[in-house]
Amino acid sequence: MLELLSVISLNWPAAICILLGFALVIVEMFVPGFGAPGITGLALLLVGVVLASNSVLEAVLLVTIIVILLCLILSLFLRSASKGRLAKTPLVLSDAANKKEGYSSAEDLSYFLGRKGVAVTPLRPAGVADFDGVKLDVVADGEFVSKETPLVITKVEGSRIVVAPVNERS
Repeated sequence: MLELLSVISLNWPAAICILLGFALVIVEMFVPGFGAPGITGLALLLVGVVLASNSVLEAVLLVTIIVILLCLILSLFLRSASKGRLAKTPLVLSDAANKKEGYSSAEDLSYFLGRKGVAVTPLRPAGVADFDGVKLDVVADGEFVSKETPLVITKVEGSRIVVAPVNERS
């Protein structure tokens, strides 16, 4: 009886390492990525195998059993994800942020439409212009516009601001 208790007490660290390793690897199956739980779980499984086995044959047998059990658990998880309870819970966000509900990906610059300003840099066709102290990235409607040319905003398409020289519009 004493020999049995001494064998069990010697294998408690191995059993704890293997159980914790299994638990952490299973956690890693549910958490995306290959992170700390998976690496720690694999390390604990390895330590548990080394502590539990007395020979290389026992270690190979134990590793084979662990791999088979992990494959079974993974197959159950994948089956649940495709047909079971996990398939019924949405994993992808189904809501959309659209303009009809008031969402916008860029600031609405349409209030600049018709404002007059001056080209700060040459527009070839893109550059910078100043409108009442506000510097904006703009695109010329035609070809080249030289620096210090008076401009007017003709179109606003999202964050794209189209300008034309004032003398062409008047």
